[in-house]
Amino acid sequence: MIDLKLLEYLETYLTENRKQRFDTVLPQRTKHFTVATEDVYQLHNTSAVIRSCDVFGIQEVNIVEERNSKRIDREIAMGAQKWVDLNRYHHVKSCMSDLKQKGYQIVATTPHTNDCELHDFDVTKKSCFFFGRETEGLSQEVLDEADCFLKIPMVGFTESLNISVSAAIILQHVTTKLRRSDINWQLSEDEINEKRLDWCKKTLKSYDDIVARFYEKL
Repeated sequence: MIDLKLLEYLETYLTENRKQRFDTVLPQRTKHFTVATEDVYQLHNTSAVIRSCDVFGIQEVNIVEERNSKRIDREIAMGAQKWVDLNRYHHVKSCMSDLKQKGYQIVATTPHTNDCELHDFDVTKKSCFFFGRETEGLSQEVLDEADCFLKIPMVGFTESLNISVSAAIILQHVTTKLRRSDINWQLSEDEINEKRLDWCKKTLKSYDDIVARFYEKL
């Protein structure tokens, strides 16, 4: 359980602008949808996906690094990795298993399988959108385990988009549709308080000293 008195104390050290940003952003956050990237080679692509997740209110991102393990590009993510929760996996099977235990359906984003076009996607189900490697796409493991396949309608000569562009298009569409629905998609009160505390920790440079002073006063 979050110590609400500690949280209240910590927030006295925040600027009014930062507190207002927390109040504005947190009600728009969701775990109804999440995203997974599978062994994306180009670092800026993963970073750009994280940035899009922050922009469209996706709280968690799952990064599978079986072959390619690199630090997140801070310049491309523009600090988004500070506000979005990153779950990292060394094996795609463990990632999918974890997601399914949390109640997510696995959605393979691919232009090669004629299953569901973006405008027909059912937003009522908790979903994790999987994006694959730049040249190879998603692994056979993901395709075999996927609950459904999703594609963006395209009418040009090019058959696929860069994964960061695909992620932005899909997330913009599904989150807009989600917010217009009557689905309970927002974070719970406990989850919001956990994020407030986490974001305070990431914002305040003297966090440990401030916490120590708080408990000394008790």
